[in-house]
Amino acid sequence: MLDFEIKNPTLILDEAICRKNIKRMSIKAKSLNLKIAPHFKTHQSLKVAEWCKDYGVEEISVSSFRMAFYFRDRGFKNIHIAFPFNPLLIEDLALMQGQPVSIQLVNEEVTKLVAQKVQSQVGFFIEIDAGYGRAGVPIENFELIDRILRAAAENKNLAFKGFYIHAGHTYHTDLEGIEKIHKETQEAFRILKAKYSSQYSNLACRSGDTPSASLMEDFEHIDELGPGNFVFYDLTQAAIGSCNKEDIAVALAAPVVDVKAEKNEILIHCGGVHLSKDVLEGNGVKNFGEVVLFEKDKWIIPPERAFLKSISQEHGLIHAPDSLMEKINTGDIIGILPIHSCMTADCMRSYRTLDNDLVDHLEGTMK
Repeated sequence: MLDFEIKNPTLILDEAICRKNIKRMSIKAKSLNLKIAPHFKTHQSLKVAEWCKDYGVEEISVSSFRMAFYFRDRGFKNIHIAFPFNPLLIEDLALMQGQPVSIQLVNEEVTKLVAQKVQSQVGFFIEIDAGYGRAGVPIENFELIDRILRAAAENKNLAFKGFYIHAGHTYHTDLEGIEKIHKETQEAFRILKAKYSSQYSNLACRSGDTPSASLMEDFEHIDELGPGNFVFYDLTQAAIGSCNKEDIAVALAAPVVDVKAEKNEILIHCGGVHLSKDVLEGNGVKNFGEVVLFEKDKWIIPPERAFLKSISQEHGLIHAPDSLMEKINTGDIIGILPIHSCMTADCMRSYRTLDNDLVDHLEGTMK
């Protein structure tokens, strides 16, 4: 059991695992001569940000101005808001004055608005559609890219940094699929560099997904990496091969409220409000998280897998083998590895380390 008391669902962060993940990605980027600007939407924590700085991280990505404000004045050389710019937040750019910042543009209309309003230096990436139609300019639409560049050129404060692709569909495939998508990203960047690098000598191409950053070794035509989930990883990443379960740095500590021996089920205080309702499905089985057992300064993965078979708002029902049923009693604390660590962290809004230190989270800190 943990060496401190827990009465309610609590997100536990293993600092050693988290630091190891950050260090590994930082070393990889450096060895490949890639700039790294990790996405902080996963952890949203000033403490974890300091750990990132310990391993040479100088630039970061965030998903909102609110998040940018949280990490402002923390010594980062640039904060990139990796989300299509919301024109309703144009005044927020002025509030970032003094902190180097860059934004993401996807259409001419918003670019014109930014060019009319911005009065201090702002960098921008043009987001390119990764191929699954969520956001960004289609790679073949050079006319739109040119219009965005012309609109931005109306204001000398707008500095073109390059192109950004987040291949989010790598999170829903296998190693072969990830490699295929990664090659498509490389080819897109090759085409863009061939057309625009002579005009923009410092043009950078940034890839944002964690699976590619974790698994691929060939980054030709890519200059920068902006992954986020690698700091914690999760069961989704483990399922597609981005990490091992031993690399997952967060586990939800949940009280056991009932043990149903005749059904091999354990009821815990842990539901969608704690984990979110992200799920892995296979062979007709839904998996909302997997069991780990806490020791004094770590957690261990049982030799026989046990998993959350169903969750509601506050309840979680574990399907457990006999070996686990023999160990667990009502009132115990059991750990759950999350399916999606970013969402779980956002739900829980703070962390406790294995030393019982409180670690901040944006959503639990700012009102």
